[in-house]
Amino acid sequence: MPEIAEVRTVKKVLKEKLVGRTIINISYRYDGIVKSNKEEFKKVLIGKTITDVDNFGKWLFIKLGEYTILSHLRMEGKYYIKPTCEEYEKHEHIIFNLDDGTNLRYKDVRKFGVMYLVKTKDIYSTAEIVKLGLEPDDNKLTNEYIYNKIHSSNKPIKELLLDQTIINGFGNIYVDEVLFASFILPTRLGNTISLAECDRIKKEGSRIIKKATSCGGTTIRSYTSSLGVEGTYQKYLKVHTKQNQKCPTCGELIKKIRVGGRGTYYCPKCQK
Repeated sequence: MPEIAEVRTVKKVLKEKLVGRTIINISYRYDGIVKSNKEEFKKVLIGKTITDVDNFGKWLFIKLGEYTILSHLRMEGKYYIKPTCEEYEKHEHIIFNLDDGTNLRYKDVRKFGVMYLVKTKDIYSTAEIVKLGLEPDDNKLTNEYIYNKIHSSNKPIKELLLDQTIINGFGNIYVDEVLFASFILPTRLGNTISLAECDRIKKEGSRIIKKATSCGGTTIRSYTSSLGVEGTYQKYLKVHTKQNQKCPTCGELIKKIRVGGRGTYYCPKCQK
């Protein structure tokens, strides 16, 4: 599942390729992705020019002046830009015909992704966005902010860091890496995490996300960033996907457990 580093990579490439392009037609091969009124979505966007592409956490914002497409890739959503004449692939569900003879195609094998049409001025007051927490490398994210969000919770810290209303943009990969770098066991309850440990989470989270973003995200198993971009941060992973391999810090074998239904990797010696 794409996390904030991967979404930022998609944003960067889309911005480079799409700004200035005008939508001349939209076709649906599966319209369940579009959660706004389907006909209004087409009517409003046809003839509009893409002015910017941005993101907030895992959400992409494709801006077209007065209106914006809010897009969430969910598990396996990807965007591709292809010539109009190129044959459609299976699972290319939403096709935006552009004025330069190319298509922006949204592909999603599982069909979990979503798109909403909103007024640009209302982005941060929409139900999908307003509830989200701060991004991992936001300067306003402090140890006090994290502590106040988790100190009364009896949920595992792994689950809490995956909660997008607390920190916006973390997913399974980077939470495992942040907790390892912070020497915190993933099953520790939120109400046992100290202010000093929250400071480690803040610092390591910011460091890891900035590094992962600079690497174009992480490419593992079925996930690659959209538009043919493959990230390289997998070369820097310390514990995630490293079950039964030696911990790079102490040599203990990395273990895999499930926390909140998610596969979770940790070092039993470093993360007591």
